This record gives sequence, C-alpha cells and structure tokens, in this order.
Amino acid sequence: MDVTLSIAFFAGLVSFFSPCIFPLMPAYLSQLTGSTVSGGAIAAPRKVIMSRSLGFIGGFTLVFMLFGLASTMVGQLFIGNRFLLERLGGIVIILFGLQMTGLISIRALFSDKRMEAKPNSSASFSKSFLLGFLFAAGWTPCIGLVLAAILTLASTSATIWSGMFLLLIYSIGLGIPFFLIGLIWARSLNKIKRIHKYLPLIQKVSGYIMILLGILLFTGYFSILAGMMAQYTPSWLQ
Repeated sequence: MDVTLSIAFFAGLVSFFSPCIFPLMPAYLSQLTGSTVSGGAIAAPRKVIMSRSLGFIGGFTLVFMLFGLASTMVGQLFIGNRFLLERLGGIVIILFGLQMTGLISIRALFSDKRMEAKPNSSASFSKSFLLGFLFAAGWTPCIGLVLAAILTLASTSATIWSGMFLLLIYSIGLGIPFFLIGLIWARSLNKIKRIHKYLPLIQKVSGYIMILLGILLFTGYFSILAGMMAQYTPSWLQ
C-alpha cells in the first residue's frame, strides 16, 4: 500500500505540471480571488489567496475521491478475477505511458473538454470550492492519462476506503504545489514562465515511469515489490 500511495502522490505532482494547470496558475489565482494580474502579481492579499486556494483544492479533492470510490466499486465487482483485472490495467497504463512519451498517438486520448468559468469579482471560499469541483469535472481529460492510471490502481484496491484514500493522496500531490506556488509566487508570477521549458521533459519522464508501472502490474511484480517494501515500513503505517 505504501508503494501505491507514493505513486499516487507522484502522479498528483505530475498532473500539476500538465499544460492545463501549471502554465495557467495566474489565471486560476485571478479567478479564485476575483482580482487581476498586474505586473506579474496578483492584486489580492496573501490571506485571501491562501483561503481561496484551499477552497479550490477542497473542491477537486472531493470529486477525485468520488472517482476513486466509483473505480474501486467497479473493481470489487470483478474481485474474483483480480489477476485478470491487474493485467488489463497494466496494458491500459502502458498505453497511457506510451502516449505521454509521444511514442504513440491516440487522438481520442487528447480530448479536452474544458469548463470555462466566467470572471468573478465576488469570489469567496464557497465559490472557490465550487470552481475546484468544476475543475475536476471539466478538466479531467487534460490530466486524464495520469488520473486514469491512478484510478486503475484504485480499481485493484482491496477495499473501497483504500481506493478513496489513494485518490486523496493523489489530490494532495496535486494540491500542495498549487497552494505553495499561489502563496509564494503570487507576487512574482513571471517566475512560472521559466519552468515552462521543462514541462515536455517532465511529461516524457513521467510517461516512461507509467510504462514501467504498467509492466510491473501486468507481470505481477508490482505486488511482489509492494510486499518487499512493506518489510521496511513501520508497523504503525501498515
């Protein structure tokens, strides 16, 4: 379980550095705070940015956990064919990894159904939560390759709660950098542009990691690896 949680957290970080999240941080922060971006800075108090960001993170966390619940419930229906489910999941994750590396191109996996939010001058915590909810529901295709891989792992979870917890860890991995960048770089958003050039490399490396994960899941070595790592995990974490 500890191996799977680590993968979920890493997947959240990868999703944050996707083209539909990281480059658009100024727009998100502007929308969340109901302010404008001027001179590379958000015209809003740091405390407001903090509270709105937490509301936004809470919104998409709720949706992703519900996704995890649904995925795990489907997996429970096929619990008697768990080995088959793991092998099919391995194949799916390998395909997603190949897509991310650019080795193959499946046009259906590039679909992007965005839900645009109108500028909001009366932003609040509750509205930020709603925007996060819409973000998760409407932008899912953009981060779908990584998210689908984690949902595939969730479908092989032993219990429904473990699947939901897996998506909670994924959301934490996505939410922590969002919160920190909003808090630290709200006054100097131009720094974000310096990291743009590394996004294709991050995506490609992540794709190869997904391919490796899919191979491990397909061959059954993922369970063996998890068992080996469990020996070095403190008992209170198991």
